[in-house]
Order: sequence, then C-alpha cells, then structure tokens
Amino acid sequence: MMEEMIGGIRAEIEEKIGTIDSSAALYEFRKTFLDNKDGKISQLMKGMKDLPKEEKPAFGKIINELKTWVIETFDAYDEKIKALELAKKNQDEAIDVTMPGVKSEVGALHPDTMIINELIDIFAGMGFEIYEGKEIENDYYNFTALNTPKDHPARDMQDTFYVSDEFLLRTQTSAGQIHVMENAKPPIKILSPGKVFRSDDDATHSPMFSQMEGLVVDKNISLCDLQGMLDIFSARIFGEGVKTRLRPSYFPFTEPSVEVDVSCFACGGKGCKLCKGTGWIEVLGAGVVNRHVLENCGIDPDEYSGFAFGMGVERIAMLKYGINNIKALFESDTRFADQFKN
Repeated sequence: MMEEMIGGIRAEIEEKIGTIDSSAALYEFRKTFLDNKDGKISQLMKGMKDLPKEEKPAFGKIINELKTWVIETFDAYDEKIKALELAKKNQDEAIDVTMPGVKSEVGALHPDTMIINELIDIFAGMGFEIYEGKEIENDYYNFTALNTPKDHPARDMQDTFYVSDEFLLRTQTSAGQIHVMENAKPPIKILSPGKVFRSDDDATHSPMFSQMEGLVVDKNISLCDLQGMLDIFSARIFGEGVKTRLRPSYFPFTEPSVEVDVSCFACGGKGCKLCKGTGWIEVLGAGVVNRHVLENCGIDPDEYSGFAFGMGVERIAMLKYGINNIKALFESDTRFADQFKN
C-alpha cells in the first residue's frame, strides 16, 4: 500500500511537471506535495503514528528519500523555467540599435510666460523685487485701502466676482501693494505679477487674465521718474526708438493719473491698422500714488511719495506677437504655443 502511494506521487510529478511553463504555476504545483500542512508528503508522514514502533525508522527513511527526490526535481525544473523566462524577457526587451531614433517633441513657453519673464528681467534690472499676492482678497485691500469709493462701479456684483460679502477674487494686483506698504518701510520698489478676475468677456477681454503692477515709494519721487522708467520698459519690450506718451486719466489710487501710450512699433508712428491710424498704442495705466493710499498704509505723504503702474500681460503679448483674439491665449492647443518657440 505504501509503495503504491509513493509510486503514485512520483508518477504524478513526472507526468505533470513537464507541462508547467511558469515559475508561479510551478510554485503552486510544488505546494501540492511539499506544503507543511496539507502537502501529500506531509499527509504520508501523519500515517507514521499508526505504525508499530519497529517499522517507523524504515518508514521515515522511505519518506525522507521521497521528499529529497521531490525537492531536487522541483529545484531543477525551477532553474530551467527561470532561464526560459529570462530569455523571453531579454528577447521582448531587445533594442535594435540600428533603427532610427524616435524624435521627442520639445514644448514651448506660453506667450504670457515669455512676457512675464521678460518684464521681470527688465524691472529686476532696475532694482525691483518680486511680490506675489493672494488671489482671494477682502474688500479692504482690494478697494477701500486703494481709495476706491463705496459707490464706485468696480464694486458692483456685475463687475466683481464676490466669494462672500467680505471676500472676492482680486480685480487688480494693486492689492498686494497695500500689503507691502503696511509691512515695509520706504524705500519700496516692488513688482507684483499675478492673475486677476473681472466680469468682462469679449475678443480683447477675459474674465481671468494676468496683470503686472509696479510700485516705487521713496523721497522726492515724481511723474518724471515714472516717465524715465517707462521709456526703458518700452524700448526693451517693443524695440529701440519706441517713445512713450502720458495722457491725463483717473484712477482712485493715483493722483495725478495717466494713461501711457507707446509710439506704434509697426509703422513707426505714421499710422496703420494696429494703431488705428493714430501712431500711438495704449499699453498701461499709471500715476503718482494718492496721498490717502500712503496714509492708509501708515506712510507719511509729506515725507514720501511714489508712483504706481499696471499693465495687462495678455495685452502686451497680443501687441508684441500680433495675436488678435485673447481667447487664443486660454485654449489648450499646443500648436498655438509652438508658434512662439523662436
């Protein structure tokens, strides 16, 4: 009976082991015989307790010989399967070095990013530090501290995105200027880039766009200092020979306030489609910081003065790169950015 059981185990292994083609399957088949609890050899060992004492040594020797044979058989076949698996893996992962290479596409910076980098480079060269404010502001920093009256149209729900009665998505990066002036003493020279939000949407406006604001506060700062700085900015962005022109305007946080034009870089000021025949293109707003704004931030307006300016990054990008619809700047088409690689 015992010889039949042992012969059956040997025959089963010899018959089936050659059909196994993976290490995982071989492992499961191995457990059928060598598992410490449920394996067939373990089940044979349990029968030893029913044998007479004098028969147990011979029985144990036979079982150990069977176990040794089973282990050696499975180990040998396991090495064979692993060698075959490794050969197949190497074949599947083989690289033909004679094949032509696959060209990797190189991405391009977005026009907004290029303009922001260029502006930061220009103004950093003039001593400006970068300050990035918060996109969610409260009413005080976005309006009140900037001398915006309670009844000003910009505060209306149809012009501003309110998060709550007190908080809103900032409509201008000028709010960051207040944070800086509250926490730093003059001289102050900062550039504040970032996203702003306004309820406006057409071919030249977007509800969300990028803005770049600058602030200088020190003793004896005048509109002449602003003009000199803008002359450098215009020449660097639009090319040598481009001139600036200041026109009177109104902003609550500056007095006097000006709109800043540059001479048309497309026609040299002669008049063309880009400048609508005027020879000038409006690019930004600016002015001397209002006394009330300085006072709101704890800065003595009798000792210090300053100027501020703000420009839309998309507007500068559209002018410089000839983009006629602001929507193109917000579409996820990589072909658009690819045009500006060089």
